[in-house]
Amino acid sequence: MNYKLGKTFDEIEIGEEASFTKTISESDIYLYAGISGDFNPLHVDEEYAKTTAFGTRIAHGGLAASLLAPVLGMKLPGLGTVALETITKFRKPVYPGDTITCKVEVVEKNEKMKIVSMKITWLNQRGEVVSKGSCKVVPPSFS
Repeated sequence: MNYKLGKTFDEIEIGEEASFTKTISESDIYLYAGISGDFNPLHVDEEYAKTTAFGTRIAHGGLAASLLAPVLGMKLPGLGTVALETITKFRKPVYPGDTITCKVEVVEKNEKMKIVSMKITWLNQRGEVVSKGSCKVVPPSFS
């Protein structure tokens, strides 16, 4: 197959944005538990979760955070991107059925290192910030 590489360092502009939206399903939570090995009952046992401060099950923080991958790898910068660092701060729980949008915005370009820094915001369907953070990536190169 012939794939189109994402934007190079020189093609990316400060202020540029991209996003990915997904509704977190029951299946997503159980599949993530299996992939990650995190079977904390807060995520997979409703009866246990009812006894917690949340009053019901919540999705794994890493599940919502993983919505960054399709943004970086498929949209901005896109195919060929190498993630160097991600920082995620969890602010509100994500519940089964929540629709989460992960949005990135280019905030800085390091010309010497050819590294792009981005602000990340994860929002639920009500526009509430559920997580926020930052990342540094190396965009694809044509050389």
